[in-house]
Amino acid sequence: MDPKILIFMLLVCCSSVFNVGAQSYQGKWKLLKRSIGVSAMHMALLPNEKIVTFDRSEFGPSNITLPHGKCIKEDSKSSDCYAHSVEFNPATRAVRPLTILSETWCSSGAFSIDGTLVQSGGYRLGEKVVRYFKPCMDCDWEEDQNGLLSPRWYASNQVLPDGKIIVVGGRYQFTYEFIPKLSGSDRILYKLPFLKETRNSALVPNNLYPFLHLLTDVNLFVFANDRGILLDYINNKVVRSYPVMPGGVSRNYPSTGSSVLLPFKLFSTTDSDNNTSTPDAEVLICGGTAPDSNEKANVGVFVPASKSCGRLIITATSPEWEMEEMPINRVMGDMIMLPTGDILIINGAAKGTAGWGIARDPVLNPVLYRSDPRNSDESTRFEVLAPSLIPRLYHSTAHLLSDGRVLVGGSNPNINYNFSALYPTELSLEAFYPPYFTKTKPRPSIVAVNPGLKIGFKQKISLEFTLEGSVILSDLFVTMVASSFTTHSIAMNQRLLVLAFNNKVKKTSSGNYLVEGYAPETAALAPPGYYQLFLVHEAIPSKGKWIQIKQF
Repeated sequence: MDPKILIFMLLVCCSSVFNVGAQSYQGKWKLLKRSIGVSAMHMALLPNEKIVTFDRSEFGPSNITLPHGKCIKEDSKSSDCYAHSVEFNPATRAVRPLTILSETWCSSGAFSIDGTLVQSGGYRLGEKVVRYFKPCMDCDWEEDQNGLLSPRWYASNQVLPDGKIIVVGGRYQFTYEFIPKLSGSDRILYKLPFLKETRNSALVPNNLYPFLHLLTDVNLFVFANDRGILLDYINNKVVRSYPVMPGGVSRNYPSTGSSVLLPFKLFSTTDSDNNTSTPDAEVLICGGTAPDSNEKANVGVFVPASKSCGRLIITATSPEWEMEEMPINRVMGDMIMLPTGDILIINGAAKGTAGWGIARDPVLNPVLYRSDPRNSDESTRFEVLAPSLIPRLYHSTAHLLSDGRVLVGGSNPNINYNFSALYPTELSLEAFYPPYFTKTKPRPSIVAVNPGLKIGFKQKISLEFTLEGSVILSDLFVTMVASSFTTHSIAMNQRLLVLAFNNKVKKTSSGNYLVEGYAPETAALAPPGYYQLFLVHEAIPSKGKWIQIKQF
């Protein structure tokens, strides 16, 4: 019997273990590619609709070779003829091998204003490298071997209002810096003692891949292990410390949870101008495990992961954690923002931690989290969705596509590519279709964005769209989702804004609909770069349109 069918049968038979009971689930899965040749440890969607994904590069062969007999000379005695990065076209499912010259294991990334993927750090000879991948037809990786001042392994990146990228932390690195190096201040290493204060131990720090979220006052929320600070990165000063998240759970690598900044909802203060009120910033952090779980897993004791989630209004006068519980224990889960503003929690395990072979009980069911508390209480805020057949554990990824699907790939809890291990290396990509794909209501379609796809801050914009039937104005809104880079259960620079649109819908001469509103006011709300623009009607999103926002 196919082992994946056996896994599915076991899931159905033992579903009570996960507290989900016998029920029919919403959402569906589709296998897109049995093998792309590499295990998708890192993933990003470019503005040209291509996925770039890559694995490590120094731990043996992948399952795809470099084109035209190309090989990379490693030293005087050996060379590597295998690709460790590929470009994947979701529309055609075509795979193009790419060339990475340095070790990318457990690295970080973000996007520049022009849509170039800026990817930083890694392991050994890759730990100070900054790599660039441009969204063009035949582009390949370009590398700056000395792009970083400090070694960055398990660091995190965030795009800033001026378009620069801040790189925070890394193993044994209690500092931050900026890339690319364009000015004198970019060539300074800034100390951040908070990263040393929050580690449990040198061997099991539980604070790697810190969660970063840019706030509307341009300060940076940094969360590591079980607590957060507000960092004035310009003046290298901690301006606020937040309460410890309750529950005694570590949330960062290797006790890996996940984090999102909940949607910024922009509303016009008047119908006649484009002044919008500044929204509160609220973070949601879910999953993780006990601080000693990694040590126990390494000797064969697999501690159940946490069910807990916490919401914190970072901008509140006296912020306090509001705790909730997921229906399923989860460590190494990815939290992906859907165009509707809801959160998809996907991938991971119910026991153990991140690391080589130290997780058990794959969590095959995604969970939908409804982010707006006005529309649900805790009992209905979470919804368990249809299960995959493929375990996605350590080194798995997920990413929103412009058509509203979520691409899922990776999983390799083995040191090398191993297809006979308890949890084999996964080279496949599959797509999850959230519940809005299975609804019978019509899907809106964006026909045009005016004045165009390049938009300035505060600029008046209009969306022309089609929809079968009548428009329900109270169920219509527009969202924009920032380009992100996903790895190790963290979507760097992930951000969603609900735009300020007026409460009117016009009919055009062609019979289409038209809504008008305004782009975000500041680069602190929407750092410059590319975004996917969606129109949502009755909780069903259109396909996304790529727009670029910056100061023109």
